[in-house]
Amino acid sequence: MNPVEASPARAITTLASREVYRNHWMRVREDKILRSNGVRGIYGVVEKHDAAIILPIDRGRVWLVEQFRYTIQERALELPQGGWEMEVEDPEELARGELKEETGLEAAEMIRLGTLWIAYGFTRQKQHVFLATGLTETGRMPDAEEHDLVVRSVSVEDFEEMMRDGEIRDGCTVSAWGLYSLWKARQG
Repeated sequence: MNPVEASPARAITTLASREVYRNHWMRVREDKILRSNGVRGIYGVVEKHDAAIILPIDRGRVWLVEQFRYTIQERALELPQGGWEMEVEDPEELARGELKEETGLEAAEMIRLGTLWIAYGFTRQKQHVFLATGLTETGRMPDAEEHDLVVRSVSVEDFEEMMRDGEIRDGCTVSAWGLYSLWKARQG
């Protein structure tokens, strides 16, 4: 029997939940839990609204953003991505907004490649993945947190090499490229 099939659908029951922290971007809660084996424990959960990650490709080039990421204390190179700190009804609208805000690009076509959970071991946040093509530069609109953001355009070959050699280590960027590669293979 497949191990996934053998495990119960819900192996953890929430006994109690309390909010321990909240700000404009996230909510942190701590849950008292009971595992299916009878062992009690706690689980910390970070809750954030949905986000989008955009793979802008045009004329054999990929657009990336580079910015300082406080949690790792270094600058990171990644695909444009982010959220609006509110419920989003139309993920494509979010993706188009983030693309313009961070890169100044507008896309003639947006293709939804899939949806991923971001680090679901501790975070409850979905990320909608879009391919953006037919790009036109219209001017950036960065928010205050993106004051140091730098936009770069690299060839697809260089982008792949940057992921292979560890220059790009963002899991969301690498995952988005994986979804794109699967989509592209089906296009024949």
